[in-house]
Amino acid sequence: MTEVKKIAVIAGDGIGPEVVAEAIKVMKRTEELFGLKFEFEHGLFGGIAIDEKGTPLPQETLEICKRADAVLLGAVGGPKWDNNSKELRPETGLLGIRKELGLFSNLRPAVVFDCLKDASTLKPEVLEGTDLIVVRELTGGIYFGEKFRREGAHGEEAVDTCVYNVTEVERIVRQAFEVAQKRRKKLASVDKANVLETSRLWRETVNRIAPDYPDVEVEHVLVDNCAMQLLRRPSSFDVIVTENMFGDILSDEAAMLTGSIGMLSSASLGEGSFGLYEPVHGSAPDIAGQGVANPIATILSVALMYRLTFGYSEAADAIESAVKQVLDAGHRTGDIAADRAQALSTTEMGDLIANALEGAAVQA
Repeated sequence: MTEVKKIAVIAGDGIGPEVVAEAIKVMKRTEELFGLKFEFEHGLFGGIAIDEKGTPLPQETLEICKRADAVLLGAVGGPKWDNNSKELRPETGLLGIRKELGLFSNLRPAVVFDCLKDASTLKPEVLEGTDLIVVRELTGGIYFGEKFRREGAHGEEAVDTCVYNVTEVERIVRQAFEVAQKRRKKLASVDKANVLETSRLWRETVNRIAPDYPDVEVEHVLVDNCAMQLLRRPSSFDVIVTENMFGDILSDEAAMLTGSIGMLSSASLGEGSFGLYEPVHGSAPDIAGQGVANPIATILSVALMYRLTFGYSEAADAIESAVKQVLDAGHRTGDIAADRAQALSTTEMGDLIANALEGAAVQA
């Protein structure tokens, strides 16, 4: 008898509820095709939680997540809450849930589909063969360091502290080595060791543990050079591992290689199999409620969930194959469409992918 897996569903703000609905549609179709069973429990998070509960991360939502096997998150934030105090900002809830759930690693694949090369602003020949993954440390660095303001000689000063310890660096780097071992065995460790002490600790730690993974080729890349090389030679990268802020920036840059940030999935992982899965894109309040958002990143995040948390590799392969089939057939949402007048709605794209699963399941 198939075990029922509990999924905490946090739709969040903006387009979050729209794209999450399509991801659940796909999950329910895989239940039928692969004999899987899921139990969904919904919780408030982000801006909507601030409005309704007075906090971005209500305790009841955190409890829902802790008793789940995985979390599916839509998006949080928006200009409505930009001027709130720090404790009443959606992003504070995002940092908090990562810390509370022990999610120290964020995996962000960036794969260029052949049929979408023209959707990117880069030349197709530059994009040829691009298939990389950014492994971002998620619970340390400047985002979590001490923050304060003070009076200085030239007026008010703001201070953000960047702190890393060797244990934090080692656990994320080892995970990146393990990811590289399952791919093309190339690891680019990105830092700013020519300037930052935290980066020097980072590089020393990478060099110390690299001999434990002799089959993986290691390259140290300064973050500014990495940003340039992602645009110049993206296909040369396999796995990129880096600290929190650098990973945040570089993974968004990598998203544009694929033609749209609406194509990028992500997984936030801890020590065990539990994970939080979400699209890389934000809440896009400018298009919220219009039914035009691209649900593919969220749907591909479900494929990551199946593969990394549950070991449902056939179902994960089928989802990725269904997405490819739909795109190869020329179907597009507005963000990747050459002709916006011909673009599909969010639900139309979700329906096509869900329907394509049957054929993809046979191939898988």
